Amino acid sequence: MGDAAAVARAQADSVRYPYTVADVDFMSGMIHHHAQAIHISRWAASHGADAAVQRLSARIINAQADEITLMQLWLRDRRRPAPQVDSVGRVTMPSPLGEHATHSGVAHDMRSMSGAIMPGMLSEAQLAELDAARGADFDRLFLTFMLLHHRGAVTMVRALFTAPGAGQDETVFKFANDVDVDQSTEIKRMFTMMLERGWMPPQ
Repeated sequence: MGDAAAVARAQADSVRYPYTVADVDFMSGMIHHHAQAIHISRWAASHGADAAVQRLSARIINAQADEITLMQLWLRDRRRPAPQVDSVGRVTMPSPLGEHATHSGVAHDMRSMSGAIMPGMLSEAQLAELDAARGADFDRLFLTFMLLHHRGAVTMVRALFTAPGAGQDETVFKFANDVDVDQSTEIKRMFTMMLERGWMPPQ
């Protein structure tokens, strides 16, 4: 009964707030994007990050984990495949046959559902470099990479709103705007954090 009610609600919403392939692609792709951000944020405590970087990483984990749940629900309500994210950031994508294809690692999902490379995603080499760093070296690389990662998310939001008919669904519109505001604010915070430590932020 619950599933039927959810589908009925989604169908009613889709009449009032039509969604497009671009909306589905954005929500699916942003789950992958968030999963990688959470994965590297969890390294802060074990890699000797300072207190400020650990506070930042905790905020990212809490906020983006909740947003992943929201995106998964939106996709499921519309009977779209919803990527699953495990505790170490691996993303599992259900197949049309009902099976699951598990991707090993978190740098694999460089492309969105449409095949476009998602901006800001760290490569395997960048992930390895960050994982090998400790203390101040970790802080510098984390802030550098996360700043670029956040810029990529903002770019994805702006691409969504330039796609014909996209961003009209109420949930997608609100979520995308929240991502734009929240991550732009954190970009400024990370930029300042780097300057305070005498490091040049990425241009």
